[in-house]
Amino acid sequence: MLNNLIDRIKLPFRKEKELYFALYNILGFYPRKITYYKVALMHKSLGHRATAEELKVLEGKKNKKDKDAKYGRKNGRFNRYERKGRLGKQLNNERLEFLGDAILDAVVGDVVYQRFPGKPEGFLTNARSKMVQRETLGRLAKEMGISKLIMASGRSASHNSYMGGNAFEALVGAIYLDRGYEACQKFWTDRVMGKYLNTDKVAYKEVNFKSKILEWTQKNRVNIDFRLEDQSQDKNGSPIFVYTVVLEGVEGCRSEGFSKKESQQRASEETLRRLRNDATFLDAVFAAKTERTKMEEQPVSVAPDVEQPTVDDIIISTESYTEETNDQHSPEVAAISQTIDDMNLDDVKGDKSREDIIAEAEAAAYKG
Repeated sequence: MLNNLIDRIKLPFRKEKELYFALYNILGFYPRKITYYKVALMHKSLGHRATAEELKVLEGKKNKKDKDAKYGRKNGRFNRYERKGRLGKQLNNERLEFLGDAILDAVVGDVVYQRFPGKPEGFLTNARSKMVQRETLGRLAKEMGISKLIMASGRSASHNSYMGGNAFEALVGAIYLDRGYEACQKFWTDRVMGKYLNTDKVAYKEVNFKSKILEWTQKNRVNIDFRLEDQSQDKNGSPIFVYTVVLEGVEGCRSEGFSKKESQQRASEETLRRLRNDATFLDAVFAAKTERTKMEEQPVSVAPDVEQPTVDDIIISTESYTEETNDQHSPEVAAISQTIDDMNLDDVKGDKSREDIIAEAEAAAYKG
């Protein structure tokens, strides 16, 4: 409280009073080293070149001897190598964004852990990721007025959907360097959660629309495809991706974004809304599914046998040959053979004995 009062007294003497006051409304305190915050709001498209004062603040040199050694000074002047090296190097908020991302993970992780006792690790991880994802941070940056302070060239903060979120992370990095970790915690709990973010609602809300539509298709056994329609760049060189959600060959919704993930998320969200509100579209998807499954259920002919012939199949035995050749006789021969086979003495009926019959047959033969 005392520090804020001292900083407020110094405000009329600051060169950039408007920026100090704007940051105070966002952060709840006055910056001590404004350079951190200015760099946090610099987008790479600005093409800003580093000054000696900015390097001095950002690299935190403690005494003049160290500064002179680092910056190559001789008698208070920069040598020609330093002038061509570090001075004039392009400066933007990407390094502070990296730092702020790590700090936010720790701060929000602690908040979620304390807020939801007893919840499993998976829930806590999911809740934290929803709060620190680019879309959420981008919306916070817009609502809190951070986006209006972003310094960029050739585009507005609203053009790139990630610009606001990146600046938010960089601002957290600036707070950490300027005031420390506790100030970052206080900023999140008092300024963000207290005014702009409903932690419980965010934690329990499903925002991954791609995951949601994939779950729906698996449950209903519907084929889905994310079809890339176009990949190009806008006039400022930012990549643009266009994707269409296709269900059972039926086109759903198409959307564009500055990344594949963003484009697919938006297309998934719009397609889910259409499935809920457009009965004709839903019927067309399931009709296509029915047609596909009907074709899949059609009987299929048995595949040809791939077994190789055995030796028994190739070599013809004598018995088999005899039987086969007998079977090839003419019908007349076959009938005679059958008659011969049928003739035997056991079929002759009468009172004569076997010896009598043979004797009569011999006598008849001699008479002839």
